[in-house]
Amino acid sequence: MSRLKTIVRNEAGTPPLRGGHSLCQGCGIPLVVRTVIDSIDTPVVVVNATGCLEVATTRYPGTAWNLPWLHVAFENAAAVAGGVETAYRALRKRGAIEEDVTFVAFAGDGGTYDIGLQALSGALERGHRFVFVCYDNEAYMNTGVQRSGATPFGASTTTSPAGTVSLGKAQERKDMTAIAIAHHVPYVAQAASSHWHDLSRKAATAARAGGPAFLNVLTDCPLGWGHETHLGYRVIESAVASCFWPLYEVEDGTYRLTHTPAKKVPIEEWLRPQKRFAHLLKPDNAEALEHLRQRVDEEWERLRSLCAG
Repeated sequence: MSRLKTIVRNEAGTPPLRGGHSLCQGCGIPLVVRTVIDSIDTPVVVVNATGCLEVATTRYPGTAWNLPWLHVAFENAAAVAGGVETAYRALRKRGAIEEDVTFVAFAGDGGTYDIGLQALSGALERGHRFVFVCYDNEAYMNTGVQRSGATPFGASTTTSPAGTVSLGKAQERKDMTAIAIAHHVPYVAQAASSHWHDLSRKAATAARAGGPAFLNVLTDCPLGWGHETHLGYRVIESAVASCFWPLYEVEDGTYRLTHTPAKKVPIEEWLRPQKRFAHLLKPDNAEALEHLRQRVDEEWERLRSLCAG
């Protein structure tokens, strides 16, 4: 076999992301990465935007990656993934490479919602066949917990601190999943690291899509969110159970809920374990808390109607 025909193969039985990285204790990113890649049947090539995942897995002179991996800037992961995918199609047309390969781009919310949005929108519109995965921990965690477009209303960050003259972030978070859906791509899904089986199925579906696919995956940052490291699963699960972060997919324009909480819990269950929301639970901020509660309820009902239709 030529080098081109074997370059995307991993060593048998070895994980795509090995131990030895320096991601923080309790970080949910490794679970997302391993679940996504392990759920894809074909060999995988990873394009990785700058962020927590890239910085912590490739400290010179080592790497925790066990597959073809490319580091790019914050803003151009989708553009590079599209370019690599185009080159792959050209090589297949020439007969220089034969096997199916899946291209997966990983970026945080900073490299997806904000800095990387232009490149992502262009790649989705052009129709490149790749899977873009946002590990959404709702702020620029790698550079000091600054607010991002994914940061929820009212959250306290280093650039939107809660205090005597500020309630935390004053703006609503972007609905990045809806933005991806608006590009009319074959597959878009919202997932959570606490529901790994749901995430695994969605990753497999995304890899089989006949065009661009987008996965928006909520995962925690104990440092930035201000919770004990062992509470990660509970915190993410409460985001799903309160309907703050619904799990759904849109395949060829058809909406489908993939999880409906057996009992919808109050939004306080999501907020309480996290220091970044502690101020919202004080009596003086009851109005802001009610605003957040109403916003979550309205969005949940809107999503249910889309899925029912």
